[in-house]
Amino acid sequence: MNHKNRRSLIKAAAVISIAGARSVSAQTASGKGMKIIVPFAPGGSGDITARLVAQHITATTSQPVVVENKPGANGIIGVEAAKASPPDGQTLLLATTSTHSANVSLFRKLPYDPEKDFTLVGVFGSSGSYLLVRPDSPFATLSDLVTYGRANPGRLNYGHFNASSMVPGALMKSMAGVDMTAVAYKQIGNAIADLISGQIQVIFADTTAADSYVTSGQLRALAVTRLERIRKYPALPTIHESFPGFESTGFLGVAVHSGAPAASKQSLNDLVNAAIMAEPMHSRLINFGFTPKPMSLAECATFASRERAKWAQYVALAKIEPQ
Repeated sequence: MNHKNRRSLIKAAAVISIAGARSVSAQTASGKGMKIIVPFAPGGSGDITARLVAQHITATTSQPVVVENKPGANGIIGVEAAKASPPDGQTLLLATTSTHSANVSLFRKLPYDPEKDFTLVGVFGSSGSYLLVRPDSPFATLSDLVTYGRANPGRLNYGHFNASSMVPGALMKSMAGVDMTAVAYKQIGNAIADLISGQIQVIFADTTAADSYVTSGQLRALAVTRLERIRKYPALPTIHESFPGFESTGFLGVAVHSGAPAASKQSLNDLVNAAIMAEPMHSRLINFGFTPKPMSLAECATFASRERAKWAQYVALAKIEPQ
C-alpha cells in the first residue's frame, strides 16, 4: 500500500470512528462502560489486541472499556459468559480461531453456536504461528527437527493451549511424518515457561503472542505456518516451502451478542474498522504478521463462514477426533 492510499484509508477510518463514537457515546450516556471478554489468559495474542481496541474505543468515545479474561476449555468458558450477558451491545467478545472457527470441528457438542449466538463486528486480520524451540536447542532448522522426529517417533513433546497451537503439530505428523506427543496446557504462559525450562521441546505459538520472545532471542523460530514469509523476518522460512500445502492460519476479531440492536452492531463495526487502521494498532498488527483491512458486517459474516470451513479441513487433514 502506498503512502497516499494509506493516508486516505486512515482519514476515512477517522471519519467512521467519529460517527461510531457518537452512537456509542449516546448508548453509554448513563455512564455504564463497555466490557470485552477475552476467552483466554492474559499475555496471549487475543489479550494484547483486545486491549489495543479497548484503548481506541475509550480514546474515541470517552467511555471506559474493561478487558476481562475468562480462560478455560479452549475458549468455551469465556464465550458462555458473553452469551449469557445482556444483548445490549455493551459486552463484546474477543472472537478467535478457536472460539469461532475450530471448536465447531473439535467438539461434538458446543454450548454455543458461533453463527447464531454472535455477530462478528470486526476482524483484525489473519496470521500464522511460529514453530518455536529453545535458543540452545539442537534443532537449528526445520530440517533438523523433522529428521530427528522421523527417527525418534514420540520422543518430541509439543505444548498446545488452543486450536492454533494444537492443529499444526497434528499436521506435522500427517504431512511431514513427524510423530510428536501433544501436551495440553491451560494457557500460553505455562507452555512457554515449560519450553524455556526444557520440559517440552517444541510449541507452535501465534505470531502476536510469541513476537517478543523471538525478537528478544528467548526462543528460536524455525518456521512459520502461513503460506507467505513474515515481513519482519524475511529469512524465516514457511513450513509450506518444505511441505507444500502445509498451512495453519487463524484470525482475531470482535463479536457481540446476536440479539444486540442493529445500530449497536453497526457502530461497533465502525469503531473496530477505525481502530485497526489507526496508530498504534495498525503498525503493531502488521508487525505481528496481520494484514488489517476494514470489513463491513456482511463481509465479516462471509469471512467467518469461510474460516469455519477452512478449519474443518485442517482438523480433517490433521486427523483429529472431535472430543
